[in-house]
Amino acid sequence: MATRHSHDDAPDTQQTFERLADAAAGPEHDLLSNELVEAWLPMAHRLASRFRNKGENMDDLRQVAAIGLVKAVDRYEVERGAFEPYAVPTITGELRRHFRDHTWDVRVPRRVQDLRNKVRSTRRELVNQPGRHAEPGIEEIAAGAGLTLDEVRDGLEALDSYNALSLDAEIGPADEGLSLSDSIGATEPGYDLIIDRETAKEGLKHLAERERAILYLRFFEDMTQAAIAEEIGISQMHVSRLITRSCAQVRDHATPGAQQAA
Repeated sequence: MATRHSHDDAPDTQQTFERLADAAAGPEHDLLSNELVEAWLPMAHRLASRFRNKGENMDDLRQVAAIGLVKAVDRYEVERGAFEPYAVPTITGELRRHFRDHTWDVRVPRRVQDLRNKVRSTRRELVNQPGRHAEPGIEEIAAGAGLTLDEVRDGLEALDSYNALSLDAEIGPADEGLSLSDSIGATEPGYDLIIDRETAKEGLKHLAERERAILYLRFFEDMTQAAIAEEIGISQMHVSRLITRSCAQVRDHATPGAQQAA
């Protein structure tokens, strides 16, 4: 009788996981890991699609889901039972963490995000008190939330950081027709970054999902090699070799003429 799965994108990879568990660190282990990641990638993309209407780019969400999948493959133990029930919360958790950490218009530390939530809820409770007509002051919010005055100030500033002011917002008298962008105009260095990313796209397509995930963490999340090694579950030296090799492959595809000339 054929094995039944809860979804069409749940492949039967139990034997491959068993081989992975027996494989020592090295080329065979990496090959099996990449094979498993590729096999389960459609499931990761399906989980990412659940978050598609939350304002994030779908390609970025799929990459985040792939990172969660890489973690699940590397940390899964055959004795746990079926892979899917273990992988789904791992991938979903990675996606939720991405939204928790990256959906602020202005990036603020986690501590300040927590202060913002406390300040917001406390201020809402105070404003909704019966018979109240005035906005609560900093001292009152601090007393209600159990925070210091400085912590309340940080939380209030974070409230403004969650949604940034539009560049088209008017500043100054309305009849002058000036927008925020008129006051901060400058040459945008990010254009060069866009060109570099577009150039690298072709080379990235030829990398295994594991290598793409590592490059994403290094160059998009700005994580150190040590942090990536801890996150993925491999040695820092292995991460360094994979980054070097992957970057060389991306460069080769970005400059095929230079490769032939060499």
